[in-house]
Formats: sequence, structure tokens, C-alpha cells
Amino acid sequence: MDQEEFERIVERTFERLPEQFRNAIENMGVFVENYPTDDIVQKMNLPSKYSLLGLYQGIPLPKRGSWYGMSPVSPDKISLYKNNIEAVCRTEKEIEEKIYDVLIHEIG
Repeated sequence: MDQEEFERIVERTFERLPEQFRNAIENMGVFVENYPTDDIVQKMNLPSKYSLLGLYQGIPLPKRGSWYGMSPVSPDKISLYKNNIEAVCRTEKEIEEKIYDVLIHEIG
């Protein structure tokens, strides 16, 4: 599947998320990457770059105090690792469901 089609599935899947999750991700971007970087693999002590489906980077929602947003903050980031997600799925429907699960996990 090409990058553009995968990103369309991500957008469609995002719209299916429960409202509480969609509302929770202000100041957050969702990005599609092929694999995690070597730096992420090393920092997370992963066995390989093939073992991670998604990653949240930023200030976790439960740790955002009343101060959050009072001064400029960098947007948080959810990375979805396209090649790894495709490797564990056989159909487009499975890809969509896996993206849904990963987004819920990373946001929650």
C-alpha cells in the first residue's frame, strides 16, 4: 500500500475514534513513518525497528497541569509505523482496525 492510501486510512480511522479521544488530542499531530528511528529503538531498548507499531512523544494527557498551554509548547506527536502495521495485517480492514487500536493506546 502506498503512503497516500495509508494516510487516507489513518484519517478515516481518526474520524471513527470516540469523541473523548478526538477532543483530547489538541496540540498533537499524527504522523506516518515507515519505521522508528535507530535512536528510538535504542532509547526504548527495543529488540528491532520492526517491533513498534506506534509511539506517543510529548507530555502525557494525565500529566498536563493547569499550566499547560500558558506558554508556547511544542506539539505532541503520535507516530504510526506504516511498514510494521502492514506486516501484522493481511487486509485493509485489519490495517484500519490496527491503526484504531494503536491510536487509542497512544492517546489513552
